[in-house]
Amino acid sequence: MTAQAQRFREFRMPDVGEGLTEAEILKWYVAVGDTVTDGQVICEVETAKAAVELPIPYDGVISEIRFGEGTTVDVGTAIIVVDSGGDGGPEELVAEAPAAAAPVAESAPAEAPEAPKRQAVLVGYGVAPSSTTRRPRKQAAAAGQAPAAPAAAVEPAAPAAPAAPAALNGHGGAPAGERPLAKPPVRKLAKDLGIDLATVVPTGPNGVVTRDDVHAAAAPAQAPAAAAPPVAGQAPVTAPAPAWSAAEREVRTPIKGVRKATAQAMVASAFTAPHVTEFVTFDITRTMRLVQELKTDPAFAGLKVSPLLLVAKALLVAIRRNPAVNAAWDEANQEIVQKSYVNLGIAAATPRGLIVPNIKDAQDRTLPELASALGELVSTAREGKTSPAAMQGGTVTITNVGVFGVDTGTPILNPGESAILAFGAVKLQPWVHKGKVKPRQVTTLALSFDHRVVDGELGSKVLADVAAVLEQPKRLLTWA
Repeated sequence: MTAQAQRFREFRMPDVGEGLTEAEILKWYVAVGDTVTDGQVICEVETAKAAVELPIPYDGVISEIRFGEGTTVDVGTAIIVVDSGGDGGPEELVAEAPAAAAPVAESAPAEAPEAPKRQAVLVGYGVAPSSTTRRPRKQAAAAGQAPAAPAAAVEPAAPAAPAAPAALNGHGGAPAGERPLAKPPVRKLAKDLGIDLATVVPTGPNGVVTRDDVHAAAAPAQAPAAAAPPVAGQAPVTAPAPAWSAAEREVRTPIKGVRKATAQAMVASAFTAPHVTEFVTFDITRTMRLVQELKTDPAFAGLKVSPLLLVAKALLVAIRRNPAVNAAWDEANQEIVQKSYVNLGIAAATPRGLIVPNIKDAQDRTLPELASALGELVSTAREGKTSPAAMQGGTVTITNVGVFGVDTGTPILNPGESAILAFGAVKLQPWVHKGKVKPRQVTTLALSFDHRVVDGELGSKVLADVAAVLEQPKRLLTWA
């Protein structure tokens, strides 16, 4: 093992979920030159299941960040290089010279005793580093430049200069076919300012581009054009408002991460399981009063009490009375899998898309414990910190469409489950109560179920039981 390989260490994208092949870098918490310690979080990545923070497994100084925010990277690809000290050469030799950087990218055989065959992961077993390859960059290759495959493994995230040789020479930058010399922080600065390093005139020793060089190149581009003096007798000319181009009238968002996984799962569910949806509209006034009373109960101090809490408890009571609904269809083994536990999923809308984390063993929780778990689940989802494990193993789901003012809907089953309950908006409506028409709080529930597992009788009983509990919440005690 060379001193250079000892000094510079690569951190590869781990498999942060079971069998995932890629992840998108959402945010870097460190920059080139920062000192990091073992266990420090360096970035946040998003997989098809969740957003996860990645800790670095060793100490050192960030020497190179190979991918920018918003980049999708294959599992097993090196995303950052850390200078851990030692007798290696200066930092710029690793960043600039392919020969000096080669031990980092090609040192797998020499470092075999030090690194395991599989990359360390946060969840799951991961993949062998050689099982994935870095996908080609989207940028077009520079005109007149030959592909540089060996350097691609250690090339920084900043794109290579795409200018033609004539343009490079004309601006006094690096000669055609040669990569301009600059330290990683300078490259990042140029990328942030939108400056092509190949067009920057270097003033540093040995032709190295400095920070001042990049700022000088950016100044003319950022300076506003001087207004022409008005001609005597003429009104000042006002520049016309920019016209919208066809491209600017549309916004295209790449389908990836959580949204992509959700779309695939919903399509698979809709066209695999035969969905049936039933509805019931009822008077929920007594439950709404109970919600207000529980908010002042000392047992719920510091906890959020909402109608959704009692809907969740009512569904758990209904499942206890009708346990066959808490099952799944196993296509591979041609079996119906009955489950004695309830992992209660709560559909949560987040900026990254719809996710369904679940409360494990919800059937064993008291009402205050259920309130605590529900509050933690919602807050974690809103912060984008839901772990992949929290979204696995669900048995039945609730989706609260009422928070959007929607009366009801026909929800699609979460894959692997046989029932999903939609809770609609609670509205004050005229209702026949004790023989008289009175204003009462009314809502609608919708239950979608897999008709292979749940027949009409079972589905109807479950939905009717949930409504009965919410109409008369004292049944939480008498039916428990």
